[in-house]
Amino acid sequence: MVQISRRRLLQTGAATIGTAGIAGCLGQGGGSLDSITVAYVPIYPNMQHFVMQEEGYYDELSIDVTVERFSNGPSLVKAFASGDIDVAVGGLTPAMVLVDKGTTARVLTANGRNAFKVMATAEIAELYEQAGADAFEQFEAEQGRKMRFGAPPDGSVPDIILRYWIERDLGIGEFESVVTKSKINPAKSVQTIQSGDIDATMIMEPFATIIGRDQAMAEVEWSGNIFPGHPMTGMFVNQQVREATDVVQSLVDAHVEATQFVESNPTTAAAHAASVIGSGVSVDLAEAAMQSRAADFISDPREIVDQTETMSEYVSEVGNIEEPITTENLFAFEPYDAIQK
Repeated sequence: MVQISRRRLLQTGAATIGTAGIAGCLGQGGGSLDSITVAYVPIYPNMQHFVMQEEGYYDELSIDVTVERFSNGPSLVKAFASGDIDVAVGGLTPAMVLVDKGTTARVLTANGRNAFKVMATAEIAELYEQAGADAFEQFEAEQGRKMRFGAPPDGSVPDIILRYWIERDLGIGEFESVVTKSKINPAKSVQTIQSGDIDATMIMEPFATIIGRDQAMAEVEWSGNIFPGHPMTGMFVNQQVREATDVVQSLVDAHVEATQFVESNPTTAAAHAASVIGSGVSVDLAEAAMQSRAADFISDPREIVDQTETMSEYVSEVGNIEEPITTENLFAFEPYDAIQK
């Protein structure tokens, strides 16, 4: 699904809509662009994008903006690597993979941090409260199998945080020896855990809020305790956009404004999120999730630098990238810093 900016509709008329996607990556050279394509995955942590889209911030930029929706992170990363999109609102670990594979991707802003909760059956939550890390061994002894966790694909941010929890925070052994993991789309995690197909999940909002409303389920842990300040998603751009300094600056300015909007108008921001995400995410649910400690929205990329370095080292250790990605090769701080001057 491709959504065309109102500016483009007003300037060129409906007859040009069919060619809008083709024009997305065409620049004028010399660090100047005519238009850009912004891609996103419809997940709650990408709150700033929802505000920027619904409040018309993209329309206020000096260039035409095409907004493209992707159903999952891997497809977005593939499109970014192939040059089909210019700006991505996505996970920090996929950005690391892009850089590791030789694609220029510079993170301009953070979107949020501490974005997950470990949700499980009430029995497991009670066992963990009593036994801590030993709960996994006790569960296996009693049930004759390992705990079954559901999480997005290997290498995604929730997957990395889940593995970090088991291997580093709890220190109870290699991930695969402790739990059995199923790859589950976040939107399907609720029905999957309620059906009994998994015992627990590392999940973002608003789905953590849905699961928490079920008396048979409970919160086990919060990622802000597991890996304090860990990054979730951010806005990253390709080399062509990075060289267009006016475009980059306007994107960062709009992102900061969107973060301020979320802070001052959380109810409206939640409504925007519900409108864009769809998939059964109601306005009431999106508003309730705003109260969660897993809803922590920021713009400043420097607030996640140290945590990103630690995460990069761990992502390298588990084999998703060849070696840790340096801060210099992952972030571009200048546009955000310019706002503070």
